[in-house]
Amino acid sequence: MSGIILTTINARYVHAALGLRYLRANMGSLQAETHIVEFVLGDRPADIAERLLADAPRLIGFGVYIWNVEETARVIAILKRVAPEIVIVVGGPEVSYETDGQRVCTLADYVVTGWGDVTFPRLCADVVAGRAPARKIHAGVQPPLQDIASPYGEYTDEDIARRFIYVEASRGCPFKCEFCLSALDRTAWPFDVERFLGELQALYGRGARHFRFVDRTFNLKIGASLAILEFFLARLSDDLFVHFELIPDHLPEKLKAAIARFPAGVLHFEVGIQTWDAAVQARISRRQDNAAAEANLRWLRDESPALIHVDLIAGLPGEDLATFGRGFDRLQALRPHEIQVGILKRLRGAPIDRHTADHDMRYSPDAPYVVLATGCLSFSDVQRIVRFARYWDLVGNSGRFHRTLPLLLADSPFARFLQFADWLYARTAKTHEFALEKLCGHLHDFLVAAGTDAAAVAAAVAADYEASGAKGRLPFMTSGTRPEARAGARGKLRQARHVHA
Repeated sequence: MSGIILTTINARYVHAALGLRYLRANMGSLQAETHIVEFVLGDRPADIAERLLADAPRLIGFGVYIWNVEETARVIAILKRVAPEIVIVVGGPEVSYETDGQRVCTLADYVVTGWGDVTFPRLCADVVAGRAPARKIHAGVQPPLQDIASPYGEYTDEDIARRFIYVEASRGCPFKCEFCLSALDRTAWPFDVERFLGELQALYGRGARHFRFVDRTFNLKIGASLAILEFFLARLSDDLFVHFELIPDHLPEKLKAAIARFPAGVLHFEVGIQTWDAAVQARISRRQDNAAAEANLRWLRDESPALIHVDLIAGLPGEDLATFGRGFDRLQALRPHEIQVGILKRLRGAPIDRHTADHDMRYSPDAPYVVLATGCLSFSDVQRIVRFARYWDLVGNSGRFHRTLPLLLADSPFARFLQFADWLYARTAKTHEFALEKLCGHLHDFLVAAGTDAAAVAAAVAADYEASGAKGRLPFMTSGTRPEARAGARGKLRQARHVHA
């Protein structure tokens, strides 16, 4: 047996694991015998194990994340039964804290916590040299960034042609938002800008056009932000797409001026509002100037060419359905292109756990450890928000319902869409697998049953359906609103109001 495999289970094929590429780039003398093999959720654990064994490795390193920890544990369990001689090392955010009792850690021979750029190669060298350490847990050494070998040469031509290219101009985060593992960082550490721009140029020269920055705070240091934006402004093309995560309340005029020079469709900004409630923000150590954040979002939406995706988190300690709803309405009024409604997760090691007792936070015991209920939200409330989020993706975030959505969000957008979500679930008992024709029919029936002008509803839904490129015809497009559909819809709307009052 010889060789080292670096592997992980990605959420989808288009997500190329940056962490694995960092590890291989820093393997030193072992780099030639180290290989990256990636899988996706949905691959059978036995099939993954078989593929890994085909290379007869001596050591396998697994990248473990909240979305793949259970599947990874199943794969390692199989490997330990059929090939116990293979050394298994796990690392990544999910195994960097609270390792005791984790099945995936118990199954592994070694666990690397935190940064693995230096520690994992050293561990591999010891194992290969016959100096296998006795201790199981290895705390990752954090080296100066200039000492870390660049990972970008590890992207293959297939990666560049068919996958997202993840890059980072900095690591860490200076903020202390307690729901996030970055709250444990002391600060943010920037890579050398000139060196990083050289790496971007090499990727661009190889044909990379879809760049996703994993920096938590791209606009923290405006000088570096401007240099990176200028790099892309000098290389505009029809297929260029660049994703950044922005601090919502920090958008100086120089940065606005650079953003405004881009054509539409190139920049995609993810902005984490998470909550507008000042008391909740203080409780979770989140520093955010809400007035500045609101003004910046309004500018980004109204005066910039960027696509705007904004995150809200439901289930934060002390936030109830009413305050979350007001926050959603405040955000919807700013008209971002997408609002991502997420449910709070208790990440292992994140400081949010300190509120568990005081705010009666009850989390799922299984990954991804979503909150099930709080002192302010019942289990039923959380379930309603989960369905709200799913249906919002189908209707609000899909971009398909430009004409219908204003009718649906009349008055209070959150209350109105929550009513639709309750009604739709009562009618279908489904949150997935809605054909477009069926979804259009549900929207039509709900709006008519709720008292919206039937002709206006039919015209809006039909126009949205046809604009999507669909070739079929909806029933109400030719025969008008069906009385039986109208009656049935009204009955279920009354039922939803009664059940969820």
